[in-house]
Amino acid sequence: MTSPLHHKPFLLFLLARAAATIAYQMTGVAVGWQIYSLTHRAFDLGLVGLVQFIPSAALVLLVGHVADRYDRRRIVSLAQFVEAAALFGLCLGSHAQWAGKEAILAFIFLIGIARAFEFTTLQTLVPSLVDQETLPRAMALNASVRQAAVIIGPMMGGFLYIAGPAVVYAVSGALFLLSAAAIVAIRIERPPSLLREPVSLHFVFAGISYIRSRRVVLGAISLDLFAVLLGGATALLPIYARDILSAGPWGLGFLRSAPAVGAFAASIYLARQPLQRKVGKVMFAAVTWFGIATIVFALSTSIALSFVALVVLGWSDMLSVVIRSTLVQLETPDEMRGRVSAVNAIFIGTSNELGEFESGLTAAWFGAMPAALIGGIGTLLVVLLWRRFFPELAQRERLQAD
Repeated sequence: MTSPLHHKPFLLFLLARAAATIAYQMTGVAVGWQIYSLTHRAFDLGLVGLVQFIPSAALVLLVGHVADRYDRRRIVSLAQFVEAAALFGLCLGSHAQWAGKEAILAFIFLIGIARAFEFTTLQTLVPSLVDQETLPRAMALNASVRQAAVIIGPMMGGFLYIAGPAVVYAVSGALFLLSAAAIVAIRIERPPSLLREPVSLHFVFAGISYIRSRRVVLGAISLDLFAVLLGGATALLPIYARDILSAGPWGLGFLRSAPAVGAFAASIYLARQPLQRKVGKVMFAAVTWFGIATIVFALSTSIALSFVALVVLGWSDMLSVVIRSTLVQLETPDEMRGRVSAVNAIFIGTSNELGEFESGLTAAWFGAMPAALIGGIGTLLVVLLWRRFFPELAQRERLQAD
């Protein structure tokens, strides 16, 4: 099997993915700490997730339509230019001290609009850069690079925040520009055929219809959706770092990196040992461990135990993500990948933001620790229900259909 690393376009893609992910993670640390320092309210941390979720949910069908009709590289690069501009705006506002809670949320809303196009379209590029035989390994390597960036990003963000949020936003904006340049430089060897079908409701809603017709894909996507939605304890990390574990911005960066440490280890393992059998059972086991790790984190008052719980959470989440994302890519024809990936993004990508809002809201009602605990228990209940609702997923033997 040819290594994906032998393909220059794929290497450029990995560079772009790493730079953008580091920038996004650094921004998450800075925004979380800055918002909580300004307001000291858990609900406002939830609002950060909500203002990112709203544009993604509102634009999901438009994004899929655009990704299937226009040059995907241009879509991604333009979106990243917009994200860079918003971050430079945050940099100026923080430096001049006029960026309050409302201004920060407004800039994050703009980033959410751009990210809706970037996140969905970026997923559709990988199958155009490698052949189908190499795709599972390419997806695992892509996940490895992303998780390495998720480890580096929060730590860099927490360290740079010592010099102030403006520094974090400036570096993040520069990284988005680097990512956009790398995307523009990619030369696709097997460009997908862009659709010229007239716009219609059938065309726009085809992604939803396709997923509904594939029970295994629907089960995998929705299982991940509810696990991430209920288990979004990472939104509460500023509260845990500041009030429960008595750590500073470095502690927040340290904890935000922990899930990526576990995910990175899992992705390296999967790149070397791709899943061959019982992928359905592995996915259910992974989500079960995700719920258990969330419960342990919720009850922990030790930063060391919290770190270990988040590492396990990241490991199990990565197993689930690789199975789900590979199933979606392998079972979707290229001419529909934009629309299917857009629906996948609203199920999975934006469920992170909606999960942050849910965690912030429940933390405002019950407190941070009960909110995280409720999320972990809810995740385990979802596993039990989905095993009954989607037996096809539980019985799935291999990633590729037999």
